[in-house]
Amino acid sequence: MNNRAGQYKTNLSGDLSYRSFLPAPLPPFPGIIFDEEMNSLLGRASNNLGVLDGIASQLPDHDLFVSMYVRKEALLSSQIEGTQATLDDILDPNIETNINQNVADVINNIKASQFADKRLQELPLCNRLLKETHAVLMADVRGSEKSPGEFRRSQNWIGPAGCTLKDARYIPPSPEDMEVAMSDLEKYINLEDSMDPLIKIALIHYQFETIHPFLDGNGRIGRLLISLFLTSKELLHSNALYISYFLKRNRIEYYDRLTEVRTKDNYEQWIKFFLLAVIESAQDAINTIHELNDLHQKKVTTIQSAGKATKNILTLFYYLEGNPIIDIKKTSAALQLSFNTVSQAVKQLIEIGILQQTANVQRNRTFAYEAYLKILRKDT
Repeated sequence: MNNRAGQYKTNLSGDLSYRSFLPAPLPPFPGIIFDEEMNSLLGRASNNLGVLDGIASQLPDHDLFVSMYVRKEALLSSQIEGTQATLDDILDPNIETNINQNVADVINNIKASQFADKRLQELPLCNRLLKETHAVLMADVRGSEKSPGEFRRSQNWIGPAGCTLKDARYIPPSPEDMEVAMSDLEKYINLEDSMDPLIKIALIHYQFETIHPFLDGNGRIGRLLISLFLTSKELLHSNALYISYFLKRNRIEYYDRLTEVRTKDNYEQWIKFFLLAVIESAQDAINTIHELNDLHQKKVTTIQSAGKATKNILTLFYYLEGNPIIDIKKTSAALQLSFNTVSQAVKQLIEIGILQQTANVQRNRTFAYEAYLKILRKDT
């Protein structure tokens, strides 16, 4: 079969022979067909992204909000790959003593996202940046033996656990073809053209997942690539979009639609699905920002009306919006306040119903800002 998405290629011979998919370079030829539905979805996606970027940039605690969203996106993206961890796990102030393999996977995903954002200020969005980010993602976790920071030098395949090349659901390009395909993709990412950036990143994400250049971590890097591209094109000025929730909720359809490009030459259905993901994810982020803003104003009013608007209590309250689960010892060190000062502020926030002690009663007691966590836990 040979179509605008690519063709299957036979590798090796005899009993060892297998067919891998060789994607055609982007952009597709003939080009994407824009029907009424496509144009409508594109307009809604662009509008929602613009509204989200405007609201996010005006937040008084913008950096705190973004840092929470980066953690939530990393968690959801890892959950798509089967990682069993919760938001409370990765916000645990005693995470270094309570860490397990699942939590370590998410922490690395957060580090990879933060690393890539910073590196994007120094490098264009290129294969070198993706490799360096992959090295951070895979350091000292499951899959760390699978060439972190390097494109694969062997054939990989996708299918049920334990399947072989012979019964794989999908076989990406051979290592040699993969190198060429990634070089072509890098050129396309940085090509100045008239393609709408949202259509372009839909194509880029599809192409990256089809090429599958790493032995492990392709899904997480491919989803991170979406926010990196939107940031590089200044459609977003911070990581306020978490598209992984939509993809997690529609995981089977997500994979099926990627497959349909390869098998039926149908880019259009994938792009429409992707635009819907952007529309819903951006709207969800807008709603969350409104909820967190309303909660912030309500709780500040509660503190002030209780006659407890001391500097230390408000300092702790603002700290909670970046660290909604705390223990007193670590918080006193972070805020450079005495243990007793923080302990007293915690006690007062418990009295007015903002903080509560968690059920996790260990030697180091922890306290949670439950109303804030309830908003952030949604979808996780």
